[in-house]
Amino acid sequence: MAEKVKQYRHPDDPITLDELKGFLWAAATHLRGQIDAAGYKEYIFPLLFFKRISDVYDEQFEGFVCEGGVEYAGMQVEDLPIRIPDGAHWRDVREVTENVGNKLVEAFIAIEQANPAKEMDGRKIGGLEGIFGPKDGWTNKAKMPDNIITSLIEDFSKYTLSLKACPADEMGQAYEYLVGKFADDAGNTAQEFYTNRTVVQLMAEILQPQPNESIYDPTCGSGGMLVKCLDYLRNKGAEWQSVQVFGQEVNGLTSSIARMNLYLNGVEDFSIACADTLEHPAFLDGSHLRKFDIVLANPPYSIKEWNREKFMNDKWGRNFLGTPPQGRADYAFLQHIIASMNETQGRCAILFPHGVLFRDEELELRKKLVEIDILDCIIGLGANLFYNSPMEACILICNCSKANSKKNRVLMINAVNEVTRKNAESMLLAEHIQKIVNAYQQNRELDGFSRIVSNDEIREKKFNLNISLYAYQSVLQDALTVSKEDAINVWISSHSQCINEMDELIKLIK
Repeated sequence: MAEKVKQYRHPDDPITLDELKGFLWAAATHLRGQIDAAGYKEYIFPLLFFKRISDVYDEQFEGFVCEGGVEYAGMQVEDLPIRIPDGAHWRDVREVTENVGNKLVEAFIAIEQANPAKEMDGRKIGGLEGIFGPKDGWTNKAKMPDNIITSLIEDFSKYTLSLKACPADEMGQAYEYLVGKFADDAGNTAQEFYTNRTVVQLMAEILQPQPNESIYDPTCGSGGMLVKCLDYLRNKGAEWQSVQVFGQEVNGLTSSIARMNLYLNGVEDFSIACADTLEHPAFLDGSHLRKFDIVLANPPYSIKEWNREKFMNDKWGRNFLGTPPQGRADYAFLQHIIASMNETQGRCAILFPHGVLFRDEELELRKKLVEIDILDCIIGLGANLFYNSPMEACILICNCSKANSKKNRVLMINAVNEVTRKNAESMLLAEHIQKIVNAYQQNRELDGFSRIVSNDEIREKKFNLNISLYAYQSVLQDALTVSKEDAINVWISSHSQCINEMDELIKLIK
């Protein structure tokens, strides 16, 4: 009987999505015991990006060689979207055996400097300045000794991450996988850059981005919401490269990760700014905020450390509903978003904690929000869809050009039961998303699920927007139709929500 020969994988072979995910996570686990899980992203994402652009550069260079020879290729690569200077390629770093971190940082800096952003239409487009994030950790041998960095480099060198071996959509999915895995490993510290992707998909389906529109996320984290909007177009076979993408993120490393994410997803026309959105809005049009067709966001909820006094006299006019309380900046973000919407076709979707719908200290803000008649729909979601938090979430949909049939009305959708828990993760399934989207697009009422509420009725209820006051789901009916396991899960979710609301109440009393 012939002996079976072990098949070894060639680095240039196409890599499957599962293989890509597996090797990326395996590389990250080499850092366990060396640094905290929250710091994985500081090292793995820059290496992934560095390897990707090096392999794509080689792929494009070889293509030019086939077209016209080495000299011709050398001229053509000067016009590539990303240029890699001599001595700053992946293979240059791989050849080094001592002070590897220093050589890596030199390569990072050289690439960043060789790829400045383009100035166009009053904004900076693309560019790699600072994209590799903080660099001190790489040269700290106590934190990242040569053998650890070399081990990581060799792990990444096992695969070719060219466009042929790993298309942009596959790379983007692997990137999103890593974001989620890092979030799971890092716990609550991941909130700043991770939003439940099934919720983001719902928001994109509601907003329905179109070719040539502009999309903006004022608290963009790792850029997942922006990518999902482009995925919406790509999945429909629509032209997506004409879409202008804008994002702002206060955390420097996270904003770098967002830029890498967009590049790895094949997006080149984007502007990501690193600054505090409330303190220093980055996208301006003369003396006004720049306007966008679509705004979507998951703002940091109920932050207490923000400059309320400055916002009270905001020079950009973002306090048209009033000034939120110091302990709750949610309505500051809401007003920034509304002020950033195109007056003719602007629309937004914002993920908020449920408290924004009924908290007493924001009553006057809610009253003015209803009266300006820009609020289109409120979608109540189930528990645990905020990352690592049991609280229930809601999505506020605003539209600057509400149809006549929607004027002075708000569609309330009670989707609290449209959620599934799998592998300790809560998510919206495709059927959940479709049910919600259908109710929104058809603007229809479904018993216990959706209801069109007049502004007069909201006024009668003292501008309390709690969805359960309008679209009520019978607890008895639910109890008769759910399984024992589901009933226990509902109880656990309700108990967690109760504890959370009690904590909020105690804070208010104090």
